[in-house]
This record gives sequence, C-alpha cells and structure tokens, in this order.
Amino acid sequence: MAETELVFRDDPYARSCPTRIESAEPGAIRLSRTIFYPAGGGQPGDRGAISVIGGQRFEIIDTLKGASEGDVVHVPAPDAPLPPVGVDALAEIDWARRHRHMRIHTCLHLLTAVVAAPVTGGQIAEDKGRLDFDLQDLPITLDKDEIEAKLNALIQGGARAAPRWITDEELSRQPELVKTMLVKPPMGQGRVRLMEIEGIDRQPCGGTHVVNVGEIGPVKVLKIESKGKRNRRVIIGFAA
Repeated sequence: MAETELVFRDDPYARSCPTRIESAEPGAIRLSRTIFYPAGGGQPGDRGAISVIGGQRFEIIDTLKGASEGDVVHVPAPDAPLPPVGVDALAEIDWARRHRHMRIHTCLHLLTAVVAAPVTGGQIAEDKGRLDFDLQDLPITLDKDEIEAKLNALIQGGARAAPRWITDEELSRQPELVKTMLVKPPMGQGRVRLMEIEGIDRQPCGGTHVVNVGEIGPVKVLKIESKGKRNRRVIIGFAA
C-alpha cells in the first residue's frame, strides 16, 4: 500500500480534505491522504469524521501511527460500520480541538526557550500542557511568576513559527537542537523536520503549530512540581 499523503504536515490549518478509502477493518481505516494528525511527540491524535461522497459519515475517535512514517491509522468508533474501500470521501477533523493542541504545542516550545534545561518528557492536552526538565547539576531555580511573565512576553511579541527541513548530517552537526533526552528525532530518512520560532527557538518536531505565537493567547503556569530527584514538571494552561 502506498504511503498516505500527510496534508497536515504542510497545512496545519486545513480542516478537511478530499481523500479515498484505501482500507477499512475493525479499529483501522487508512486513507490516500489525510489531515488527521497521528498521536506522537506528546500531541494527541486528531478526532473527526470521514464522509463517503454521497453516503454515510463515519466518526473517528483517535488517530495513531502505523508501521511506517506514512502509515496513518484512523480509529473508528467501536462496533461502528466500516466505510466501503476504494471510494472517494471527505476527511474532516475536530478543528476546535486541534487548534487548541496547536496553541499549547507552540507554547511548550516557548517554554523550552524560557527554561534552558534538557527535557525528559512532555504531554499536550486541549487546555494545558506540561514539560519535565532535568535540573540536576544546573544552577536553575524555577519561579512560577517569572516563567509566566516571560512566556506571555514572548507570546505578545508575535514571532513567526514555521517548519523547515534539514538533513540528517546537518542535525548531527548541531546536537544542541535536540532538547528532548528520551525521544530522539527520527533519522535515517535523509532529512528531519525542524520547527523554528523566529529568534526564539529551533528544534526537531513533527507536530502541528500555529504560524504566529501571538495566536496562543495569554497563558498561566498552573503548577511546578517535583518528579523525583532530577526532574521538575512545569504545567501551563490557557489564562482565558
């Protein structure tokens, strides 16, 4: 089976796209092209629906990565009927949910610029997100009000955010771009997708982001907590 065309990678603001049903089995629908982001990098998989042209609408409750980079598994509701294979369809995401994920995800990239420490884990939700930082042997004290003020100042600055590709060799020569300790960017394909926030941050990332950090809106630091001897967890959320 040919790899799925990943529309969300080039256009994270696309809310729907024409496609074709390539295969359908319990728990897994595959499309010729998709706007559904598959769970990965701490970002949840998209939800939405697939509508057969002139026919039935099928709810998608989750999206997962399959066996390869271009294999995207659309998870239908349990025990739901499956769409016919080989027909044209329209893929539509829950845009309001996706957009909140994009805003939180971009804000977490800003957080890595505010807290200059290696990242050991992270998670994105609709209304909040968190990063775990390894502060062992680093002269860093995390202050909730200070982090919140710096994040909101960066957001108000309205910097542009955009992806670009670099080669595996370029990434190998710039190991400082990789801020996550436990999850390494996929290499071996010849190139790596880099998310760059102008003048603020650059790091490998395959997720979806807003194009201007001002789109995030005001945020607040909900909590800073200890996660063992080495790690401190910073949880951020929308202020309104």
